[in-house]
Formats: sequence, C-alpha cells, structure tokens
Amino acid sequence: MCVYLVPLLPMYASHACASDERQLVQVINDFRGQPQRCEARMTKISRALTLNTSVALPINFAGSSRDALKASGYQAVTVRTIRLAGAQSAGEAFGILEKRYCGALLDPQYADIGITRERGDWRVVLAKPLIDESLEDARSAGRILLAQVNAARAKPRMCGKQPFPSARPLSWNTTLEMAAQGHSQSMASENYFTHRGFDNDSPADRARAAGYGGRQIGENIAAGQSTVSKAMASWLASPGHCANLMNPMFTEVGAAYATATNADYGVYWTMLFGAP
Repeated sequence: MCVYLVPLLPMYASHACASDERQLVQVINDFRGQPQRCEARMTKISRALTLNTSVALPINFAGSSRDALKASGYQAVTVRTIRLAGAQSAGEAFGILEKRYCGALLDPQYADIGITRERGDWRVVLAKPLIDESLEDARSAGRILLAQVNAARAKPRMCGKQPFPSARPLSWNTTLEMAAQGHSQSMASENYFTHRGFDNDSPADRARAAGYGGRQIGENIAAGQSTVSKAMASWLASPGHCANLMNPMFTEVGAAYATATNADYGVYWTMLFGAP
C-alpha cells in the first residue's frame, strides 16, 4: 500500500510507488539470501519474503497490529512493524533498515512483508502467518499423526502423575476421521474451542452420527498449532490428552484439522479414539 499526495500525474505516482515497494522487497530479499554479520554475529540464509498487501498498515497506524491484520484476513503468529522517516528512495529506506533493524530483516521466522509509503515516510511490516507452507496437507497430516501416536504409545510414559505402560499401536479409522473433521470445521467456522459442539453434541454423539459403532470414544482437541508435531506435543504435555493417547482400551483413531483466517486460533485439531 502506498499513498502519494500529489495532485498531478496520479497514475505515474502510483506506478513509481509500487516500483519502490518492489525494489525495497528485492533488496531486502537479496540481503536475506546471503549470510550477514548482524549484531556481532553471523546469520544464516533466510527465505525470501513475499510482498503481501494484507500485511500493509497505514503510516500513522496505532493499535494492535495482529488485530488489524486479522481484520484484513491475515492471521499472524508474530508481527514486527518498523516506521521510517526521511527516506526518499528504496535505497535510502534499506540503508536505514540495514543499519538499525538488521536483526528483524534477517529473522528467518518471517514469511511476508507489507510496505506503505507517503513521500519520505515508510512503514514496513514483517509477519509470520499462523498457517503457512509448514502445515501438512490433510492426507499427510493423518499419516504423520498416526505414526506419531503409535510412536508415543510404543514407550512407557508419564501423563502428569499417572504412569502408563506401552500400548499396542492404533489403526486408522476413516469414520472417526470424518467425525473429527466435522468438529474441527465447526470450531474453525464458528470460532469456538470446546469438546462440546456448536449444537451441544458430545464426541460420542458425533462419532455415532458419522456411523461409528464402537463402544468407547475419547477425544483430543488442540488449536493454534501450525504442524502435526506441534499439535502432538501439546497433547503429550496435557495429562488428560496424554492419557487418551496412551489408553490401552483404544484400538482405532481418526483425526483432522480445519483452518479459518478470521478465527481466534486459525487452525483447529480434533483426534477421536475408539474401541469397536
């Protein structure tokens, strides 16, 4: 986003501004693409940033940057905003950034950048999205979850203060997966996070509605984790969820996630355990 308060040649001004934005992003990405000395240490190569208009904020913005980005449809884990003054070109803007903010420019966690310019004033926004390329697709997520669940069950484990012996591996059940997908989608679209569904249904209700005829049901849910491994880590760190994972009674499992950019947590996970 860029605004020039110039009454004449507005199209030229707009094009020049957009060119300056792209030029600054290119210079920053060239900088990130090489090891650099910054704050008395050598940094590693970082991935290129993507220019994203959803990440741009007004020059005089004041308030919560994460809330502002969320309102534009961008769910951020981390946001860094930088205000520059007196830079008449992309080269001058980069010179200030390199000198004062090299750590932020080279931070590998950031994936997107937004730039706003008004004459010599700039606002640069660096953001890490909650949902990015690190999130596995649905099929891969299911395969990885099953492998990680069975790896966890293969060893004795303490869930809080309760010891569990190793347990037999679980098999994947597509009916439980379908029920899990429904609950994850409901939590994402309706923006809530509980075991009780939006219609007050229980995990057992959802499993039966999907066609599962098992006699025992357990459920784990998680929200905000951007990968399977992070969701699993959160469950293993929770005594109750860990107990479900290690419960020798269960023989089957199905799981799924759903995403929504305007929901509080962005990504929602459900894992259903069953015993036929």
